Amino acid sequence: MSLLPFPTDGAASHKSANSPRRNRLTRAMMSTLLVVIAAGCSNNAADATSSEVVSNKQAVVAASTPAKDNDAAVVSALQANLNASGIEETIISAVPTDMDGIYWVSAEGLPSFFTDKAGKHIIQGQIIAVGGETPVDISADLVARTAKEALERVDKKDMVIFPATGATKSVVYAFTDADCGYCRKLHEEIADINARGIEVRYLAWPRSPESIPKMEAIWCSQDRKAAMNQAKMGADVQAPSCANPVQEQMALGASLGVRGTPAIFTETGYQVGGYLPAAQLEQAINATK
Repeated sequence: MSLLPFPTDGAASHKSANSPRRNRLTRAMMSTLLVVIAAGCSNNAADATSSEVVSNKQAVVAASTPAKDNDAAVVSALQANLNASGIEETIISAVPTDMDGIYWVSAEGLPSFFTDKAGKHIIQGQIIAVGGETPVDISADLVARTAKEALERVDKKDMVIFPATGATKSVVYAFTDADCGYCRKLHEEIADINARGIEVRYLAWPRSPESIPKMEAIWCSQDRKAAMNQAKMGADVQAPSCANPVQEQMALGASLGVRGTPAIFTETGYQVGGYLPAAQLEQAINATK
């Protein structure tokens, strides 16, 4: 099972190729993942969850540091239970939630999920707290925190950045694809977005194998911004091959629940789109502050 949005031709690593139980767990978790996107391009694979494992050392989940409030005992218990069931997954952290005895788990190569204190159950989906003025998704802030920390670890030199015009009021991270119509539509408004004091930091998330060389060419261009502008207008960007972060950013996006492009995250880690017109994007960003 690949974290990438489509099958690849690479040979599977020995660990994953010999781990059908691992593949089934990963496939099950990814297939139930739902990210609401206002408007965007879904990936081109008919079933992204059926891909084979890709053996690419760059395609690792960036969010691999345990949270400060990690409960090591829960991590150990869950890891032992997974191992006992022949499931090869690596648990990173388990942090307490507002629900007694329920923990929010981060794992390498999987969307986050809930578990109990004994680490005996994997719980997916939302847990909604009621009784207050409005229902509250108890995982929303935890999901945002995970995304915020992961995105902060991406080096700026590995992004294509369109800075705000004048003072920077906000920053957004946008996973993008050169061939996505909604990504191009968003980029048509980049001047308006920047004029509103919003800096846009692009990360690569090609939705098909055919898009990978295009995205790599952008990241390998001497002037990435110019190359991005050309690609968003449908030009065939060419550049000498180079070491680039495209595969790593694809894996990062998948670990954060990206299932289509554009996928826009605020500095605080909340996903606000999907394509949104510049004015609506500004409103959505302000609502998460």
